This record gives sequence, structure tokens and C-alpha cells, in this order.
Amino acid sequence: MVMTLFDQLDKKQLKELLVKCWMTHDGSWFYNCARELGIDAANKLNKAAIKTLSAIEMKSIQKAMGWENVKIETFEQLKVFFTNGFSILKGDFMDFKYTFPENNRMHWEMNQCFAYKGMEMIGVHKQYECGVIFRVSCWLDALGITHRIEPEIDTCLLNSRENCSGDIILNL
Repeated sequence: MVMTLFDQLDKKQLKELLVKCWMTHDGSWFYNCARELGIDAANKLNKAAIKTLSAIEMKSIQKAMGWENVKIETFEQLKVFFTNGFSILKGDFMDFKYTFPENNRMHWEMNQCFAYKGMEMIGVHKQYECGVIFRVSCWLDALGITHRIEPEIDTCLLNSRENCSGDIILNL
């Protein structure tokens, strides 16, 4: 019997490969939309796709955790859920950190944004509307958790600031 690549990779290597392939697909899709339809349409379609995907992702993570019937109602539950979710959905190449510095607050710091680097490569970084933090916001929406983002984000924060960082204030 031939040993396949699937048999040879450990869990971490497999996750990294799958997340990189998924993000490459995402970036390729965005690039082709921007090229064919323009950056405004690509941003609009990207956010629509993220919103649709987020609800499915959250249900899948809930199911994998055995939380199908759990309504996240406390900050502690949310921290456990996000830590588990990011353990699957975040690749090591995604150079960002998230913390929970105080009750009902999630802080993020993006060191080198993988999405921004991709948008730079295709020449649309000045018009790119952040999909990364929008995705996290959509996850919270899908979980029924009201929140606000500080600072508010339209185009990528790296266009107006030296770094991408902020807080998500949760209503739990």
C-alpha cells in the first residue's frame, strides 16, 4: 500500500496546507472579481460571500465542538469558542494575535496582514475593504452576539495607520 501525503502529514502540517489553499482560493477569487468587475464590485461580493460563509463556519465549529445546542451567553463561553475556532481556521502565516484584555473585549493586532499583502500584489490595497475583521464580525453576528468594532473599519486600516489593531466590544 502506498503511503499518501495525507498519511505523512501531521495535524499541524495538514491544517496549514488546507488553510493556505483556502486563502489562496479566496485571494484568487477576489483578484478575478476585481479584474473582471472592478474593485467596488469585488469588495461588495467579497463581503456577501464572507457573510454567507461565516454562518456555515460557525455551525460547523459548533458541531465539531459538540455545541450545536449551546447558545453562547457568557464572555467565558465566547473565549472558549473563539480559541477553539481559531485553532482550526487560523494558519501560522496569518500573523495576528487576539487577546481578551478585559470582560467583553476582544483585542486584535495584525503584524503583517496576509490579505493586505495580497491586495498590494494585485494593486488594489488602497481601495480594499477589510474582509478579515469583517469575517470575525460576521461570526459574532451568526452566533447572535451584538458587538461594535473600534476603530470602525471601511478600507484597510493599513492605509491610514501604521498598524492594524483594535477592539471588538461585545454585548454579552
